[in-house]
Amino acid sequence: MNYRNRSLLDLAYKVPCAFNLPGICEGGMGEPAHSNQSRHGKGGALKAHDCFFASACRSCHREIDQGRTMSRDEKFEAWNRAYERTVLELWRRGLVEVSGRCEAGYLLGDAA
Repeated sequence: MNYRNRSLLDLAYKVPCAFNLPGICEGGMGEPAHSNQSRHGKGGALKAHDCFFASACRSCHREIDQGRTMSRDEKFEAWNRAYERTVLELWRRGLVEVSGRCEAGYLLGDAA
């Protein structure tokens, strides 16, 4: 069962489009564009986990999902870049934060 969280997806509407596809992007605030990569939980009619979204204007979202101007690999690369920009912008705007503490006894990223 893929992870679903409407509140998480709603964050996409609070940051600008992160794709900026030349000749396509209409700018402005985005909407959640789920990953189309199986490594993020995409499969058949099943959307990726809700944590794997990038903020996209309507035109960029349509191009990534149904457009024919880019290869599959180009779309994956564009989505990956937009995902990284989206996550960074969410942190910069204080829309995501860490709560609680690490229970494992070491900081995330430290060697176990």
